Amino acid sequence: MNTQWKKTFAFIFSGQIFSILTSAMVQFSIIWHLTATTGSAAVLMLAGLAGFLPQAVLGPFIGVWLDRWNRKLTMIAADSAIALTSLILGAYYLWGEPSLWIVYAILLIRSAASSFHSPSFQAAIPLIAPEDQLTRVAGWNQLIFSASSVLGPALGIAVYSATSLGTVLLLDVAGALIANVMLLFVQIRQPKPESVEIPSFRKEFMLGWWAFLSQKPIVTVTVAMAVFSVVFMPLAMLFPLMTLSHFGRGGYSASLIEAVFGIGMILGGALLSVLASRWKDTTYMSVSLVVIGLTCVLSGMVGREAFLAFTVLSFLMGAAAPLFNGPYMAMIQKSYEPELLGRVLSFVTSIGLLSSPIGLALAGPVAGRFGVPFWFFWSGIVVVLIGVFVFVRFAGKGTDEQPASK
Repeated sequence: MNTQWKKTFAFIFSGQIFSILTSAMVQFSIIWHLTATTGSAAVLMLAGLAGFLPQAVLGPFIGVWLDRWNRKLTMIAADSAIALTSLILGAYYLWGEPSLWIVYAILLIRSAASSFHSPSFQAAIPLIAPEDQLTRVAGWNQLIFSASSVLGPALGIAVYSATSLGTVLLLDVAGALIANVMLLFVQIRQPKPESVEIPSFRKEFMLGWWAFLSQKPIVTVTVAMAVFSVVFMPLAMLFPLMTLSHFGRGGYSASLIEAVFGIGMILGGALLSVLASRWKDTTYMSVSLVVIGLTCVLSGMVGREAFLAFTVLSFLMGAAAPLFNGPYMAMIQKSYEPELLGRVLSFVTSIGLLSSPIGLALAGPVAGRFGVPFWFFWSGIVVVLIGVFVFVRFAGKGTDEQPASK
């Protein structure tokens, strides 16, 4: 058993890295293309809304279906739908420049498909790995995403510069195909569905909601995560604009920032894998938030000539990120039964994503009027305060609170 589950994850991750890598290439290339062609914070914020809003709106309802459906097949279908949108948008860019509204529409569809893929993958993890290894697996997962975030922007800008955005999008189709083929050879058991006892969609939806609310530590951290999302998520769209407008640099410098952020995430994920279970999950999260907040504050203070300092701060920010994401996901996976996990993960994801459009709606006009560094500075102040709150809230507890059901 100990060897088998590791082999299963090695097989899954070896396929998923292709899909994640090409998606990272697409994500950065689209953001940079919009940045370079429009130079508008408002356009970037609308693109961000198109990418976040469908997942936020659909998430709570999709969770009911995820707990009914085969999770492996759901992942394959969702990844295939994302690949199809890449194929369509890639064809548009190969034939000419599509309107912004076509780009927004494609981003909406990709977001809707992603709302099925990510929760089904996370809900499948506890069906494979032992409970005491979930934080370690979360560290591995962060390593995969981090490695892709390093290579994705660099490869994306290289292919984009040498060919076109259309070519980058077509590579995403190949990545999804490889990931899906690898998944076909993996066995993932299904939890026993509860639909026999509770056949009503509404009742299943409410059961998931009340299950989420029953775990007070999860609710507390999720509320903190929602506030964090309001102030921090817009930075994902503003990093390239910071490089272009504040430092006056081009696409390769923007991809360098993404790369060093990703290298930091790799090291942070590796550190989490090594130190898993040394501290409470909430301790990792509070440390992560304080470090992220401080690096944001300092990023908002650096001068136009201090691009090297911004690069170092981006590295430290990236290194701190897995220390929040990994333990938070492991904490959720440990707190709920597998047959409810799809719904709970969808609720949690939607809460964070519903918070993101608020931040995007605020960040566009604020960054447009006061500059991108202004948003970096004040978002950092808020994130530091959130980190202090999480630490104080869970200070003095010997272990993270666990569910009554287990």
